[in-house]
Order: sequence, then structure tokens, then C-alpha cells
Amino acid sequence: MGAINAVASLAVEGEIAILSINSPPVNALSHAVREGVVQGMQQAIENSAVKAVVLICEGRTFIAGADITEFTKPLKDPSLLDTENSVEHSPKPVIAAIHGTALGGGFELALCCHYRVAVPSAKFGLPEVHLGLLPGAGGTQRLPRVVGPEAALEMMLSGKHVDAKFALSNGIVDELVPEGELKTAAVAYAKQVVAEKRPLKKVRDLNDKVVAARGKQQIFDDARKANARKFRGYIAPEYIIRCIEAAVNLPFEEGIAFERTLFNELMQGAQSAAQRYVFFSERQVWKIPDLADDTPIVPIKKVGVVGAGTMGGGISMNFANVGIPVTIVETKQEALERGLGVIRKNYERSTKSGKLTLADVDKRMALLKGTLNLEELADCDLVIEAVFENMEVKQEVFAKLDRIVKQGAILASNTSYLDLNQIAAATQRPESVIGLHFFSPANVMRLLEVVRGAKTSKSAIATAMQLAKKIGKIAALVGVCPGFVGNRILFARQNQANAMLLEGALPWDIDRVIYDFGLPMGPFAMADLAGLDLGWVKEKSTSSTIREVLCEKDRRGQKTGAGFYDYDEQRNAKPSAVTEQIIKDFAARSGNPQRKISDEEILERCIYAQINEGAKILEEGIAIRPSDIDIVWINGYGWPAYRGGPMFYADTVGLQKVVAKLQEHAPKLGKDFTISPLLEKLAAEGKRFQDLK
Repeated sequence: MGAINAVASLAVEGEIAILSINSPPVNALSHAVREGVVQGMQQAIENSAVKAVVLICEGRTFIAGADITEFTKPLKDPSLLDTENSVEHSPKPVIAAIHGTALGGGFELALCCHYRVAVPSAKFGLPEVHLGLLPGAGGTQRLPRVVGPEAALEMMLSGKHVDAKFALSNGIVDELVPEGELKTAAVAYAKQVVAEKRPLKKVRDLNDKVVAARGKQQIFDDARKANARKFRGYIAPEYIIRCIEAAVNLPFEEGIAFERTLFNELMQGAQSAAQRYVFFSERQVWKIPDLADDTPIVPIKKVGVVGAGTMGGGISMNFANVGIPVTIVETKQEALERGLGVIRKNYERSTKSGKLTLADVDKRMALLKGTLNLEELADCDLVIEAVFENMEVKQEVFAKLDRIVKQGAILASNTSYLDLNQIAAATQRPESVIGLHFFSPANVMRLLEVVRGAKTSKSAIATAMQLAKKIGKIAALVGVCPGFVGNRILFARQNQANAMLLEGALPWDIDRVIYDFGLPMGPFAMADLAGLDLGWVKEKSTSSTIREVLCEKDRRGQKTGAGFYDYDEQRNAKPSAVTEQIIKDFAARSGNPQRKISDEEILERCIYAQINEGAKILEEGIAIRPSDIDIVWINGYGWPAYRGGPMFYADTVGLQKVVAKLQEHAPKLGKDFTISPLLEKLAAEGKRFQDLK
């Protein structure tokens, strides 16, 4: 039989046709793959010698999803539904032979096969929720019929993969076959199906599990309640729940039609466009234009961390998690023991959720060595400084490390806003100095800002980017400026929030607007959480800002039970009459007239100021791409992925509107505020940030 097209071929072994897909790297459901399946099925059906068909993929995986690059292009027939129909309605049994991952449309196609076999390492999933979509090719209707609505809800709302063991026990696959013998075993299974004259088992006809759930609204209410916080503002999860409700309550064809309607609505909506943009941006962020693929990498076999505080401890955990030994240095034994104790408690907390065993905890703790002696870092390949955010302190640490640590090692600072070039100048090897700005809690937050100094070597950059991947971070390479990318943009928002306090807005008004926009908390709630006394020195305090006044009154945030807000014993916040009076008195002393500030103005001044700062960052070459800025803000500051990051959001609003509103608010934005020339230029030309190459 031979080749069908460039990616599909059909071979016949006795009574069994083997329809093979070979479309690297992940056999995505491109037009060519869909066409190959449809034509291959047609040829197999027309061949009277063929009694059953095995659908199998070459390479490292079964079909691992749709071809996302086709989403914005005109659809070419056959569609995925046509492809599924060619399999499901085949008069001859079709057996899916699965290895690697069967994801998204690939998993949906496998569910249209009459039988499924898999190797033990295979994984299955419907991750469409991460793209702001729902499984739109029957997944919401077929999967509940196989595993039941509860398990289907869990799989689709989390987007997580399930393993072959789960798949076998829940009816997703009919048989597990030995690793490395998939093709042989699948053909043998197909022969068995033919010999035993097994029926064409169609998932669409299975009704027991959906009928059993009918009338049990609690299943869906519980799913909504359990995910309410996680999915605040997102549309796709709710639509997934509605589709699974339809699978329970409607006949199959009506459920499919309902699924299709909601899928199309999501596909054409702003949220999915933003989330698909984020998907591609997370891949783009690793591409450094001036970094060759063969740039030498420093092997990181041992890491040193200076400081066992919150950041130092969290940073150390990242390396222990992947089996890299860490030596942690502190100045006092008490601080060292406290830091190691906190790390152990963090790990032990993971045993309660089942993520780790006690043996895992012991194994990771064994990789962590505490010392008071900086000299013990001499043989480290990477040393990360995580001490107090003070330039003199950091320069002193780096000067010592320069004398102690072996040549060729990388010296990194976890500074969040200080000048890395000044830190590097304290050493005789500035080419080996880099910024690794972890976000708190460092063992949880995905973002890592990799800061390139003026003299940082390409080898150090390549090593940092590769290491970030190894420890499960998403890294954005940024340049040196106060606050780098993330905090510099945060400062721009904070300036406007502080200014509006003096003009008449209250902290809870501003926080509510930012929260309703989709961020996890507003600027004042965040300040209370971090502690208002960060960087505040009592002896030098002069009541020059509202924050200083609050600190002077021992209102230093959540830890003291009062800051901008008042807090109860459970740290629940409520607006404070004391703070309101402090703000009014301060504004009166400052000569600031008070006025009512609309939610619209609050949002525009906070968010558009961030966009403007992002444009300046691009002008100065501090970030490589607009999408890198978006990745920083989504992964480091909780910007909602369904809005695509500040630069993408600016494109959706329209840069002309952003500029017009900044011009309108200009008298109130502060004497130092200027509109980015790049932003003005793009707006004048009717362009978007996405048009920048």
C-alpha cells in the first residue's frame, strides 16, 4: 500500500492494516495528518483483505494535540470532526496504539477508535483549558462516558496528564502492552479482536456513567466551588463544566452540538487569543538572538547560596529538588538552623499533600549543607548571593566570593532592583557575574529574571538559561536598570496608586479595581503582605510619606495586625477608619485637594502607566521582546493570562487609546512622567507591540 501523503502511510500485515503517522516533532493534527488518517481509513476499508486497522505514530509520541499554528488560518478539509468520523464510523474495528502522550485532539481521536492499547509509560490529557479553550472535538462528551463526569471534570479543569495505570483502571485503554513492543502487540491485539468477532465498541454509545450522574447537580456545584479562586475571571473552565453537564443530561448528538457552540465562542473570544499568545510567548522567551546554539555551558554540579533567609532557603530548595547539592552560608548559627528548619518544614508540608514521601524529604535535606564559613564555597560551580538588599553589603560579599570561589564559576546576585554592574565591579571577573532574580516564595514562583550585566559573558547567560529550565523555572533575560523589568513596571503603577491616595482615592478603592481587573491583589494589600517597614528605618523616619506615617504608628502590615488595612486574627483585611483619617490629614498638610476618582481613571492610570514603562524598557533594550515583558508579569506578578500581559493588553485596547488617555491624565501623572516615544510612534502608525520584530 505504501505512502498516503508526506506524513502518513498504510501497510498491511495479513488481515491487519497499519496506519502510521510520522509528522515530527509531536505528530500534531495538521491538515496533512488529518488528510492522511481519512485517506488511510478509506483505503483500509476498501481493501477486502483488511479486517481491522491499527492507528499508530512514529517518533517519540502519539498525536500530542492540534496544530495550534492553524488556529488563526482558514480551516482546510478534512476537519478534525471529519477525521474522527472516518475512524468511529469505520465498519472495521480500529485500534489506537499509544505511546508518549495522547493529548488534546490526539486523545479525542483515540477515543473515537473502537479499542485502545498503550505502553505503560504513555500519558493522556485534555489540556485545552490552558489555551482558553475546551476540548472541542467531542472530548467533553466522550470522556465522561468512559471515566465518569467527576474524573472528566478533574482531567479537563486541571489540564493535567493521567498515566497509563489510571487509563487502564478507568477504561481509557483496554490493555497495556510491553514497552518497545507497541506495534507487534497492537497487531496481535487487533488479530484477537477479529478472531473473537468483538463488536465495534463506540464510546459515544456508552451511557451508564452519565446516566448514573443525572440529577446529581452537586457534582458540578462542587467543581465550581473547588476551582472558584483558581479560575476567577476565566471563561473556559465554566464552559467545560457546562459541556460535561450536557454530556450527562443530553443525548450525544445534542451534547456535541452544544460543545461545538461553546468551543467556537471561546475560539473567537479575546481570552483564548490571549492565552494562545502566552503559549507561544513562553516558548519564544528562551530564544536569545545573540546567543549561538553552541555557546559553551558551565556544568553546574554544586551550588553555593549566601543567606539562609526566606529567599536563600527557597532558592536552595530549587536545586535540591533536582539533585544538585547546595552549601548554604550564614553569619550566625541560629540563623542557619532557623533557615534549614524552615526548608524542612516546607518539604514536610508537601508530604501531607502526597507530593513527597518522608524518604524524599530526607534525600533532599541531605543535599543541603549549612556552614558559617564562606571558604566552603571555593569549589562551587555557581554561587548565588541572597543577602540584604543593600549595595555596600552585596559588594562586600562579592569581593569576598571573588577571592574564594574557583575561576570559571558563575557568581550570581538575587538582587531585585540594584545595579548589577556596580555589584560586578567589586570583582576581578565581571564576565562571570549575572543576576538571578528569583521571586518569593522562590521554591514556588515560576519566574526567574536573568539579568545580563554590561560585561556578563554569553557562556554565563547560556548556563543560567539552561539551568533555569532544569529547575523548572521560566526565565526572561533582561538588562540592567533600577528594578529590571518586573519591579520597574511595578514602581510605575505604585507611583500612580500613591498619587491617587493623595487626590481622594482610598487604598481599598484602588485595590478593588486592580483585583477586579484580574490581578491577585492590589498595591496596598500587597504592601501590607510584604510589610510596610521593608527598607524603613525608624531613626530616619520623617513622616514624609503615608507609608512612613503608618510605620511610625506601628501599622507595619499584616504582621502587626494593621497597615493600610486592619486585620483580624486570621489576617482577614477590612478597610480602616484610622488609615482613612491618616490619608486625609496627610493630604490636607500636603495641600492636595480631594476629589472623587472613578474606577475607570484608577484602572487607566495604573495599567496604562505600566504599559508606558514597558514601552520605555523596549526602547532602552532592557527586554528583548514585548512578549518577554508579558511573561515576566504573568509569571512573577499574577497578571491574568486571559489578558495576555500588559503589552498584549495594550494591543487589545489599541495603542492610540492608551496614548490619548495618558495625554488626558498627564497633568496628574507627576512632574517626571513622560510618554514613551516608542509608544507614541506605534500609536501614530496604527501599529501594535506585536508588530515589533
